[in-house]
Amino acid sequence: MTAEFLTSTPLITLNNGQKMPAVGLGCWMGSYGEGERCEQMVRTALKVGYRHFDTAAGYENEEYTGKALRESGVPRSEIFLTTKLANTDHHRVKEAFEASLARLNCEYVDLYLMHWPQAQDENGRALKQEESPTFVETWKEMEKLLDTGKVKSIGISNFSIKTLDALLPHIKVVPVVNQVQLHPYLPQLDLLKYCNSKGIHLTAYSPLGQTDSPLFTDETIVRIAEKYGVTTGQVLLGWGVQRGTSVVPKSEKEERLRANLKLLKLDSEDFEAINAIHRQPGKNKNVAFHMGYVDGKPGMFGWTYGQLGWDYDYD
Repeated sequence: MTAEFLTSTPLITLNNGQKMPAVGLGCWMGSYGEGERCEQMVRTALKVGYRHFDTAAGYENEEYTGKALRESGVPRSEIFLTTKLANTDHHRVKEAFEASLARLNCEYVDLYLMHWPQAQDENGRALKQEESPTFVETWKEMEKLLDTGKVKSIGISNFSIKTLDALLPHIKVVPVVNQVQLHPYLPQLDLLKYCNSKGIHLTAYSPLGQTDSPLFTDETIVRIAEKYGVTTGQVLLGWGVQRGTSVVPKSEKEERLRANLKLLKLDSEDFEAINAIHRQPGKNKNVAFHMGYVDGKPGMFGWTYGQLGWDYDYD
């Protein structure tokens, strides 16, 4: 079957009117730092047409991301740049943002996200949900950044319905984006419906999973890729954008970068087949993280998955 592709990367209109490309480049390199690799990846991505870049203070590569963007010759106004507040900086939001901006050295940030709801102290201890600064207090400090003119939008990452229900009644500015793990094994249907109802756009990190992802060998995904003569990655990203989310995959290979930007149009039968994958036994699960434990229960960065509001199986 002849594949049909979108003619250009769609633009998502956020709840404040700002436009964001539906496909971006995730700059987590799989380990902290790796600045020179990150810089080269961003340079290659710019060359092949990427204009949306997603980094974080915690990735320890903002300086290299910013250097590649500045030296590209692409006007700053054509680039959408996201970075994130680290867990250890919830008590110093203004200072942390200014430090990120200085490292990026790119005039302003388009989107600043709270990377995780849980704060950590200087020793890496996760604060309890009721300890200050709570994520509500952290968000209120992030709201103040909008008055500086140095950040256009603010959002969140790794928030669930549970944590959003605890946040939204107490704030003035509704997050424009919630960036979470999203893919056919974890479509987060309830969260997508909830966020749509609140005007919060969902962005998918790890839309392809991670290295050796089972998504690449899933029978349904492989069958559809073979039908259209495309990569499994193109099927996964086309599905992600077609369902109304944005995606920030990562690749260092130019050929893969080009392919990921070429969005496949799925027919309704194939789209629904992918929608149904998570209902197969053992396929509603996290494929992006190695499972950690908190007090003997699955968790991340000091909070259990129950405290985070995550309800799925773990690889």
